[in-house]
Amino acid sequence: MEEGSSSEAIFESLNLSPRLFINEVLNVVDDLLDEAFEFFLQEASARLKTEGTDRAEELSKGVSYIRDLIQLTLDQRLQKWEEYCLRFCFSVPEGFLLPEADSHGDDLVDLDALTDTNLDAELNSLHDRVSSVGKESAELERELRALEMQSLSSNMTSGSIDEALHLYKEHDATHMFQELTNVASEFRSRLGSLKRKMAEETQHHRADKLKVNHDYVLGLPRSKGFFGAADLKELEECLDEIRAP
Repeated sequence: MEEGSSSEAIFESLNLSPRLFINEVLNVVDDLLDEAFEFFLQEASARLKTEGTDRAEELSKGVSYIRDLIQLTLDQRLQKWEEYCLRFCFSVPEGFLLPEADSHGDDLVDLDALTDTNLDAELNSLHDRVSSVGKESAELERELRALEMQSLSSNMTSGSIDEALHLYKEHDATHMFQELTNVASEFRSRLGSLKRKMAEETQHHRADKLKVNHDYVLGLPRSKGFFGAADLKELEECLDEIRAP
């Protein structure tokens, strides 16, 4: 954008000055550079303890030399930046015209119509939409976690059912029932044999006791009557043993 160009005239009609903006930026950069090197000199003097000595002047000259080198490079970069801004950022396309007044004699479009209030309203609307989207995202995330838990539970249940079906297929119900029937029959048969064996052993035991007691009675000595008093007592004891199971 050259001086006196149509671009400059358009910006001036809108009460804008690109050159003023660029000069303000350059002045801010110079101020920051001066403050930075002033702070650098103070810190170097304090750390090297050169204040009040002959080395203070040498330190100041060294810092000034470094500053000049940086200032030279910075000026070259800022000059290119200024040229870029004027040529591309603040250049109005050729043939661009501001809107003219309509047939009713209204003034030109007022650029101040986009007030801060409208911008704040739009920002608030965007903020509300972002908050709404954030809430919906949180709800969707909770639903997704719930579905994942349900899916995990369903998979575990399905696995248990599949395992049960697999066992059922491997061991047919009819075959298992037949095996249980055979085992029950075998158990009843063994139980009957055990009962018969116990009964036979009991009978043999009683028979042995009767035989022993009979032999004992026959071997008792006889007295004047049938048996003596002592023999009667022994006979009663023998009868008691016979009655005992």
